[in-house]
Amino acid sequence: MRYKVCGKQYRNDKCLVCGFDNPLSLGMDFWQLENGELAAYCICREYHQSYPGRTHGGVISALLDEVIGRAICITEPTCWGVTVELNVKFKQPVPLEEKLLIVGRITRNRSRMFEGSGEIYDGNGNVLATASGNYMKLPADKIVHTDDPEGPVNAMNWRLVDETPAPEYIELPY
Repeated sequence: MRYKVCGKQYRNDKCLVCGFDNPLSLGMDFWQLENGELAAYCICREYHQSYPGRTHGGVISALLDEVIGRAICITEPTCWGVTVELNVKFKQPVPLEEKLLIVGRITRNRSRMFEGSGEIYDGNGNVLATASGNYMKLPADKIVHTDDPEGPVNAMNWRLVDETPAPEYIELPY
């Protein structure tokens, strides 16, 4: 099904998943969808591999953790998801050098915690990995302690990166 892109999320300069100034980063942009889900595309490279031609399980876990943990920002933009528990199921090998779709959502939202789920899809819509997790909600100043007068978000170099124009729609395989 096709969903309209409603917004783009901020990125950090050094993050493994979204870093815009990290040569080993996956460099992902995250797109907020009209159905309340978060989607991202990525291509895992040779330096993200475990067995030849396959993405490392830790990288797969990081992709799913990031898309689920960020999904809370759609409805609570000043809130950050900090992982408490993540359960990943590896269904098929995740290939290198192929475009992947990663989708996450909130499945239960409480005052201080939330639960979410996510999937990684290949270009044919096959599910390669799934995850579910529990996250604590925290504001940035509880995560990053800084003397920066502009606050923790500035200290983390957290900003919109305009390298990738927003797609109008994202096609989800369900």
